Amino acid sequence: MATYHTTIALKTKGNCDIIDITRDVEKCIAGSGLKTGLCNVFCAGSTGSVTTIEFEGGLLKDFPAAMERIAPSDAVYEHHLRWQDGNGHSHIRASILGPSLTIPFADARPCLGTWQQVVFVDFDNVSRNRLLEVVMVGE
Repeated sequence: MATYHTTIALKTKGNCDIIDITRDVEKCIAGSGLKTGLCNVFCAGSTGSVTTIEFEGGLLKDFPAAMERIAPSDAVYEHHLRWQDGNGHSHIRASILGPSLTIPFADARPCLGTWQQVVFVDFDNVSRNRLLEVVMVGE
């Protein structure tokens, strides 16, 4: 069993910016020298999430609309009242979705469905430079 670590750097727009990182993850796996194992992608931040979605125009509109219904940006949040940064909804949305995703891989390729892409979602209300930690274990 071996391990491998690398990072993916992103510049985001914020406000539910959905970025397809599938190719980045594929490159990380290919560069690891591992053929079979697990790849974990983790956002070290409390307003970003990693998940999968079909990266197509309809869902790229539906997903932010659903997040707005779940945690409205114009609701009153104690976090905002305390810090005055207006991103209480960002923290709630990110904590619901979660900061990481584990993807199995075989033959040095992620085991994803035909229409499944790996995405990073930036829920913060401002643009950010993000660093995703990618850790693999395998053979």
